[in-house]
Amino acid sequence: MRNLIRKTVISTLCAGVFLSPGLAAGDPIEGVWKTEPDRKELTSHIQITACGDKFCGKILSAYDKSGKEVQTPNIGKKLFWDVASQGAGKYGGGEFWVPLINVDAVPQMTLQGDTLKVKGCEHHICAHQSWTRL
Repeated sequence: MRNLIRKTVISTLCAGVFLSPGLAAGDPIEGVWKTEPDRKELTSHIQITACGDKFCGKILSAYDKSGKEVQTPNIGKKLFWDVASQGAGKYGGGEFWVPLINVDAVPQMTLQGDTLKVKGCEHHICAHQSWTRL
């Protein structure tokens, strides 16, 4: 009887650890994000996933200003890679590809709830957007 109770307690604790929402969910930056319109008035959906111990983002889809899905040669391409968590909702390092001007930049990201502030800089020239979680 004592072994049965012990096994039940251990099983319950293990289930709590593995099924806990905070532990099962991965990093809060992971998910699908909607960009602001770019210079061509297109918004994109970006999927952020763990890539090893860092993060990468891929362009899933693009939409015109009326919300109609459009095809572009950038869909399916990596937008950024090797971005690391720096703690306190900040992410950086790695590289960020800027499709409109075909330039690689250094990304800086700050997560605030369901908003991801994204900034990319190459030398002293920077651009930024706020993305929203889908």
